Amino acid sequence: MRIVLQRVSGSSVTVDGEIVGKIDLGLTLLIGIAPDDTEEKLEWMAKKCVNLRVFADEDGKMNRSLLEIKGEILAISQFTLYGDCRKGRRPSYTHAAAPKIAEPMYQRFVELLKKHCVVVESGVFGAMMDVEIHNDGPVTLVLEQ
Repeated sequence: MRIVLQRVSGSSVTVDGEIVGKIDLGLTLLIGIAPDDTEEKLEWMAKKCVNLRVFADEDGKMNRSLLEIKGEILAISQFTLYGDCRKGRRPSYTHAAAPKIAEPMYQRFVELLKKHCVVVESGVFGAMMDVEIHNDGPVTLVLEQ
């Protein structure tokens, strides 16, 4: 599993001209699923995302988690995180899970995030999406499990 995590002041996802998910202060997660991902990996990543201290405290230090600030999450599936560009000019996606594996894993990950009592919005798996991200900081991290 691979996640690009961005601290945001706001973020939204639009499909076919309609906003299907929108958050204010929180995290936008671009989520790639690998064929060998497990329930344990999903649980670990969900816990890591909501507890990672990337929000400023009263001294301006990144010392607070999403849970502490009562932030929100926008979760977007993105198989292209597993694009391999080492050969040729067209990325290979052989390291990404096939949709029949990735979609239920992605949905399960969203459920696990919600169990942490945070607002979680999401995109539409497999759809062409327009994602608007207002990266705050900017703070961008890559998590891999």
